[in-house]
Amino acid sequence: RSLEQEVLALFVQQALSVRDRIVDADIKDRLLLAHGLKGSARGVGAFAIADCATEIEHRPEDGQTLKRLGMLIDEVRDFIAAINR
Repeated sequence: RSLEQEVLALFVQQALSVRDRIVDADIKDRLLLAHGLKGSARGVGAFAIADCATEIEHRPEDGQTLKRLGMLIDEVRDFIAAINR
């Protein structure tokens, strides 16, 4: 496996973990999760996820943004899986 594939796989693992935890997290933890994901997403070029995480940092109680984040993470997971086949 190439370094790029390994980095993307690690990003997907982190993003899925955030997706699974962020909705039920308290506001403080939600902000920390969003901030960490934002940096990782920018690092791999997943700018839509980074932008969505920024929105969560500004409006952590917005359920629609949380839902959109989950959908974006699923899209990126599927895309990365497809390019690694």
